[in-house]
Amino acid sequence: MILDIQQLYVHFPVSSTVIRAVDGVDINIEQSETLAIIGESGSGKSVLGLALLGLLPANCIVNGVIRYHGDNLLTLSENELEMIRGRKIAWVPQNPTGAMNPSMTVGNQIGEPISLHIEKDKTKIRKKVLELLQFVRIIPPEERIDSYPYSFSGGMLQRSLVAMGISGHPEVLVADEPTKGIDIMNKQAITYLLRVLREEGITLIIITHDLPFVQNFADRIAVMYSGRIVEIRGRQEFFDGPLHPYSRGLLRSLPENGLHPIPSGTEDSEENDGGCRFRFRCTSAIERCRVEPPLIHLLEGSAVRCWLYE
Repeated sequence: MILDIQQLYVHFPVSSTVIRAVDGVDINIEQSETLAIIGESGSGKSVLGLALLGLLPANCIVNGVIRYHGDNLLTLSENELEMIRGRKIAWVPQNPTGAMNPSMTVGNQIGEPISLHIEKDKTKIRKKVLELLQFVRIIPPEERIDSYPYSFSGGMLQRSLVAMGISGHPEVLVADEPTKGIDIMNKQAITYLLRVLREEGITLIIITHDLPFVQNFADRIAVMYSGRIVEIRGRQEFFDGPLHPYSRGLLRSLPENGLHPIPSGTEDSEENDGGCRFRFRCTSAIERCRVEPPLIHLLEGSAVRCWLYE
């Protein structure tokens, strides 16, 4: 096991209320596995990923445990986190246009993690960046290394972010929506790159809405809803027969399954009244759903947060 997340809470105080972006997440991530975290926008996926790297704003409240090789990342100082961030655990943000610094060349941005963690010699850094550009198929690298982000297409910027993420040779790579907003050819290129990284033993955490992308790629699927993990399942088992009603709704909403939308809630499902947070949208809700279920562990490593499986 490379990451052990226990009772992780990330709350944002806003005026007279609190936004519970991550609300009691428990999950273990094995060495060299590919875990896909899926769910609607606002379910807490990206906040969970940012918490792993200590990249959350100072005004949020974070509690729980994130163990990396036995050390709780939440108790480390900023200096200690800097030795891990980008070197041991790296982040590939969504929205490549906004993630890249427009005033720096792409080559300098890819080379930053190398200069911070591995090598100070500028000639050696440049050589490594050229190799990375070649690896992510930004060709010819000798011409592109000194280009600025504005001259790159969206797909090229996305691949540049992958190059930046792996430049420090991390053990864990967290990729937030790596296929968002790119065409089919660039999506295939990103998929190929991530497959190569997986074969090299890098642990991948893929945060995505793109179910077809993870269907033949991830080892396990974790489904988030309203800040909580509601299902954890092996990839094939998940797509053959998801357990949670929300998971079934996600698959039914795919075009190939008829675009059946998940019903909207008749009450404010964000209210923390102690019940299941999906029950206002669930066609299988029962009286007991007024009490929130725990994450129920089943056979073969599956888990589901639903009273139907007690």
